[in-house]
Amino acid sequence: MNSVSVNKTPTITLDGNNIECAQGKSVLENIESAGVEMAYNCREGFCGVCRTKLVSGQVEYTLDPLAFIDDDEILSCCTKPITDIEVKVIY
Repeated sequence: MNSVSVNKTPTITLDGNNIECAQGKSVLENIESAGVEMAYNCREGFCGVCRTKLVSGQVEYTLDPLAFIDDDEILSCCTKPITDIEVKVIY
């Protein structure tokens, strides 16, 4: 039987490092809280500067993004992890 922890806080894996997520923060905000610098500009899904490759896991959008992204990418400024995720920064 598989058990899923309802109260588990998602983790972001970036370059092999695990980042515990704070509730209510975007992927970008959580990564920044861990001291990792990421490129961003608008923080509202318009510009696409924060495009990030989603290697695994699921996120939800807090805003409808207007920037173009590929199917395997997310905008870290306006997404929140709903499961553990692994991301790769695109520069």
